[in-house]
Amino acid sequence: MTHLSTHVLDATTGRPAAGVPVTLTDAGGETVAVAMTDDDGRVGDLHTGAPEGVYRLIFDTAAYFTAQGVTGFYPEVAITFEITDAAAKYHVPLLLSPYAYSTYRGS
Repeated sequence: MTHLSTHVLDATTGRPAAGVPVTLTDAGGETVAVAMTDDDGRVGDLHTGAPEGVYRLIFDTAAYFTAQGVTGFYPEVAITFEITDAAAKYHVPLLLSPYAYSTYRGS
């Protein structure tokens, strides 16, 4: 059964990004799950059992940066990815700074 998790690291501080609102949507834009990163910047169990298909993780970076007293360039980061194996684990980390971000498929 598919297991989806995420982790956000603030590259500016070198620390986990706690309190980042995260929304998971399906290909049609319907909300599948909503969560917030914990003190370690993680959402360990965002969703379990998603069928194969295209999904989007939307990180509300404006809310995070505002809480940090920082002005950022990207008010949100949207990562579109595809679940191709319904039995696999999918971990989608986000490395974040006010003017850049990167992501990859983690383990």
